[in-house]
Amino acid sequence: MQKDLKIALIQTDLVWENPEQNRINFTNKIENISTDVDVIVLPEMFTSGFTMNASAVAETMDGETVSWLKYLALKVDAAIVGSMVISENNTFYNRLLFIEPSGFITYYDKRHTFTLVGEDKVYTAGKEKVILHYKGWKIRPLICYDLRFPVWARNTEDYDVLLYVANWPKTRVSAWDTLLKARAIENMSYCVGVNRVGVDGVNSEYSGHSAVYNVLGEELTGFKPNEEQTEVVTLEKRHVEAYRNKLKFLDDKDTFNFI
Repeated sequence: MQKDLKIALIQTDLVWENPEQNRINFTNKIENISTDVDVIVLPEMFTSGFTMNASAVAETMDGETVSWLKYLALKVDAAIVGSMVISENNTFYNRLLFIEPSGFITYYDKRHTFTLVGEDKVYTAGKEKVILHYKGWKIRPLICYDLRFPVWARNTEDYDVLLYVANWPKTRVSAWDTLLKARAIENMSYCVGVNRVGVDGVNSEYSGHSAVYNVLGEELTGFKPNEEQTEVVTLEKRHVEAYRNKLKFLDDKDTFNFI
């Protein structure tokens, strides 16, 4: 078991519906991370931006981007995580991929599709909760709109890290800030959120506000709004264990049954 987990968060603009150019841009950013890390986190739909034109950018699980992720994860010896548009069984998914250096893939399909812009009409919602086990850490991956639903994120598995990838718009970024902090506090876990910046192809503007919060809701990052930036944060297992053992808030949690 690894006591510390070093995570790189990449807050960046995305090229609209252009997987090839986004792969080039992320290759440069990932290869320029100046220190060894365990996990590299990219935004939601990192190959395309948050598009409802799924057929224009969709790939399969043995397509170019997945092959590129495997190659790059091995090259930099770090897991890479982000979501992209996946086509499978004649349907589309907003799918988060966690690619380990070994090439092993764990994936999570976004459960809460964003009805405000019709994501539910284009993408099939996921049904499975996923807990990643990586280097002795338990990580719960989620995607953007999932952040608004605390029951789905409730820490019934004693995970250590709650991780969100997002395209969360500037107009509602105060909710993003508040809910990331709340999820960390109520689940007594680290909460990692990576959001994009820039303006997309349908004129939605994004201001970033990527962040990491610890168990007490203290922010560990200093991302500047509206700027492309990469930050590396070290998560400490002893921080999680010490406060859970001392405060024991999770012992009093409610039980939920998902159908």
